[in-house]
Amino acid sequence: MKQLSIKKISVAGISAQEIPALFKKNDIVYNRVENVNWPEAFPYCPKMEFGIAHTEDAFLIHYRVEEQSVRAVAQKDNDSVWEDSCAEFFISPAADGLYYNVECNCAGTLLLGVGEGRNNRQLAAPEITRQIDRWASLGRTPFETRNQPTKWELALRIPYSVFFRHSITSLDGLTLRGNFYKCGDNLPVPHFISWNPIGTPTPDFHCPQFFGEVIVDR
Repeated sequence: MKQLSIKKISVAGISAQEIPALFKKNDIVYNRVENVNWPEAFPYCPKMEFGIAHTEDAFLIHYRVEEQSVRAVAQKDNDSVWEDSCAEFFISPAADGLYYNVECNCAGTLLLGVGEGRNNRQLAAPEITRQIDRWASLGRTPFETRNQPTKWELALRIPYSVFFRHSITSLDGLTLRGNFYKCGDNLPVPHFISWNPIGTPTPDFHCPQFFGEVIVDR
């Protein structure tokens, strides 16, 4: 099982667009997402890495991706963003069996859900997803498949208030469970890669038993 430590940054009022520069200033370490868990069926591994930090009230994430084609068709939050060029963050903020999936395509359209497994997940209401600030290097306008090598970046400010099945005031010093993914179900070359390895016979990211350890610094 992999581990990562999330550095705490004392900053208020940060926007998603400011996160890449903030991470550079604070020497945030980037982690590769490179586990090809189903190599016979889905061998392609785009280049992806993420940096993550936290403040008093939010996670800050910066994804950097390079892949052979991109797609951002989803029109609104909670649409099928996993069919696009999609970066995903799954996290269990408490030891109660619930985990959240924050899935965001390369144009900043996202899906937020919670539950104990793949089935019967509860999606966040629009007033909740709107609280997640996003910056996308490719812009925020949906677009059809661009079948050409593309580098893109995505930054998210995810306030703890969006974890709507919990009342979180602080995560300082806790060890959580989570995973990070890159997928693109409807891209010309579909792929399903992860930060922490997954041991299922077919692609499935909704597997909390394969989450890694996420240590939140004080």
